[in-house]
This record gives sequence, C-alpha cells and structure tokens, in this order.
Amino acid sequence: MEELILFEAEKRLMEIIWKEAPIESGKLVKIAESSINWNKSTTYTVLRKLVAKGFVKNEDALVSVLIPKEKVLISESNQVVEENFSGSLPKFVAAFLGNKKALSDEDADELIKLIREHRKEER
Repeated sequence: MEELILFEAEKRLMEIIWKEAPIESGKLVKIAESSINWNKSTTYTVLRKLVAKGFVKNEDALVSVLIPKEKVLISESNQVVEENFSGSLPKFVAAFLGNKKALSDEDADELIKLIREHRKEER
C-alpha cells in the first residue's frame, strides 16, 4: 500500500480543504488566516506542496481534493502499526485496550464483526 504522508502543516491545511472543497484558493487563504493564523504566503506554499504530492489539484484558482481523508487515515494507521508494533495488529489492539477497564458490549460486537468481515477465508 502506498504511504500517504502529510507533514503537520500540510495536514492542517488539508483539514480545511477536506471540509470546504471544492474551494476557491482566495477563500482558502482567508479561512487559513482566521482558523490557523497563517498568512497568504504560507498558505500558498503549503498548497503548492500538496499539489506536488498529488493530494489536491488547483486549477483556475479552484482547489479540489484528489485523495480523500479516509485514505490518508488508513495509510497513517498502517504506518503506526508497522513502525510501533512490528506490523502486529494484535499488539496494537492490546496496547490500545491497555488503558481501558472494559469494552462496552457494543464496541466488542463491532470489533468481532470487523474481524469476521476481514478474516481470510479458511482453506
């Protein structure tokens, strides 16, 4: 699976773009200024990087999403499991659950359903 890596500044601007797209670049600058205190130059610099990485397109001053947020979240999650848990999903889940006293019945049922849906067919 391809790694979709966003640096923190890129992620901050992508959050706005995911929420507002398609959006005129001038309006994006104004939103970035008011919500994350960026100037016009910073916004356009980060926007150019996102275009170069293929996350968005900026044609005729209209910014559109090319890679949806869900795809980036999946890539980031896979990266965390690989880097911090040697690719072991059970180790990740154990670490995640380590701070919880108990799962609700609803959460447990949902996890069981997910496991069943993603389990390889037995041979």
